[in-house]
Amino acid sequence: MELLVDQQRPVVSERDLILRAQAGDKPAFGELVQRYMRRAYFAALGFVGSPEDAMDLSQDAFARAYRARQKINPDMQFYTWFYQILRRLCFNFIRDRKLHRAKLREQKSWIVDDAEYRSGQRSPQRNVEREETRRRVRQAIETLPDREREVLVLKEFEGLKYREIADIVGIPIGTVMSRLYSARRNLAAAIEEMEP
Repeated sequence: MELLVDQQRPVVSERDLILRAQAGDKPAFGELVQRYMRRAYFAALGFVGSPEDAMDLSQDAFARAYRARQKINPDMQFYTWFYQILRRLCFNFIRDRKLHRAKLREQKSWIVDDAEYRSGQRSPQRNVEREETRRRVRQAIETLPDREREVLVLKEFEGLKYREIADIVGIPIGTVMSRLYSARRNLAAAIEEMEP
């Protein structure tokens, strides 16, 4: 079913795009990517905290989704299906990053200290304080268990409602609320511990 917008370019339904993509129509899949790439990027950014890594992960998720396009249920929302791929990639990335960081700490590598030193920028006091606050929040978010971090990112960064989060993650609304409550409480505690 096609709807006309501006009498020039028809807007194709998501279901039709999925069916066409499954039949090998790359531009149809490209249209799905266009519709959701911003949302996917910000979801990944909420998980990993790095713009570059978020871009890489969201692009990788779309590439994997294309390869697995035959598994998409055309009667389901594309993003709900796609999000499962993105979230697995983000969780794996976070796990691998934690392992990598632990190895670096064990080796007491000067590389980490040098990289942190070089990344600091001289700026006015206000910008320094703002950046310090962002750093603390990012660090605190990284300390949360994966499942708490996930619902926090979906609620606070993506602005989803409880029902939408429950549908995407595949858990009851009560579990979403419980995880979100724990995530907020643990986040506040982690930030408080970092206070000078």
